[in-house]
Amino acid sequence: MENKFKNILKSLRIERNIGQVELAKKIGVSKGLISLWENGLREPTMCSLILLAQFFDVSIDYLVGLEY
Repeated sequence: MENKFKNILKSLRIERNIGQVELAKKIGVSKGLISLWENGLREPTMCSLILLAQFFDVSIDYLVGLEY
């Protein structure tokens, strides 16, 4: 299954003009973890998905590419 999450996360972050460091601070993770997610090297935990969905005001389905 294609990892759509990495592209969606990066797009949301760029659309909102937020750097990796700022996003990391807002949701309480490291900048390195944001980078790993965006490069498809790690997958977020459910807790992280919830925080990202709340921060970007989107559904988890949208974040993982199940909803457009």
